[in-house]
Amino acid sequence: MLGSLFMLLAMSSFAIGDSIMKFISSEMPLGQILFTRGLFAIAALYLIAWKLDKLRPLNSILNLPFILRVTGEVCATYFFFTALFQIPLANAAAIMQALPLTVTLAAAYFLSEPIGWRRITAIMVGFIGVILIIQPGLEGFNVYSLYCLLAVAACTLRDVATRRLDKDMPTLFVTLVTVFIVAMGGGLLSITEVWVPVSLYTSGVLAIASIFLITGFIGIVSSMRVGEVAVVTPFRYSVLIFAILIGFFFFDEIPNNLTIIGSLIVVSSGVYTIYREQKTVRKAKLSQAPM
Repeated sequence: MLGSLFMLLAMSSFAIGDSIMKFISSEMPLGQILFTRGLFAIAALYLIAWKLDKLRPLNSILNLPFILRVTGEVCATYFFFTALFQIPLANAAAIMQALPLTVTLAAAYFLSEPIGWRRITAIMVGFIGVILIIQPGLEGFNVYSLYCLLAVAACTLRDVATRRLDKDMPTLFVTLVTVFIVAMGGGLLSITEVWVPVSLYTSGVLAIASIFLITGFIGIVSSMRVGEVAVVTPFRYSVLIFAILIGFFFFDEIPNNLTIIGSLIVVSSGVYTIYREQKTVRKAKLSQAPM
């Protein structure tokens, strides 16, 4: 129960944080937003990591898995927020729910993790759901939905690379370095943009967004450490509910029927994939147990 509550906290935090970014996008360009939000997040994360003795030497991140992870995070951040500023919040969140499917597929191909025909079928069905959400060739189609797909691909690279990180590397330190590099990426992007004056109000809004970003990361880590993976992971999909409610009440966005149907298909496929993965893990553990 506690793990599930932590996951709900994380998903609601990410949904609120993303909505704040979408709201502020009318006042500031993306690069400046990422850079400014990152400064607040870096300061808070550094203090927390220092207090908990989670800081590590910088040479510990000079390895291929970490570089790939950070590259994926930077690309995912750019593609996701570029899309989010142009399409409904619920649509962006729904497309991103294909991530468990793509990670399962990528782990099978690149990490030789076992995958059966049931999960492959579920992944194919899930991709059909994504197509319904994107609606190519129909009136509801928005080219920026494809940016969300690129964000899913980048997140897949990030998550697969994360599985190859040193087990002793603190999650908080990984998060701090990642947020720092994303912020620096935003700073580089802002060179090509026209900076606008940052008011006290805007600074406060971005500071709040950084708090929700940190809360989201802490919630996910805590949920995985205190709860059963098979139980807490499906609660990731609660972000869709939060996104739909926020989009409706604050952005006057109402998902169409195809988006709703596609979202249900993606969520169902993802939950089933997670169920089959945990069943395979339990079976493997039983087979290795001493008789």
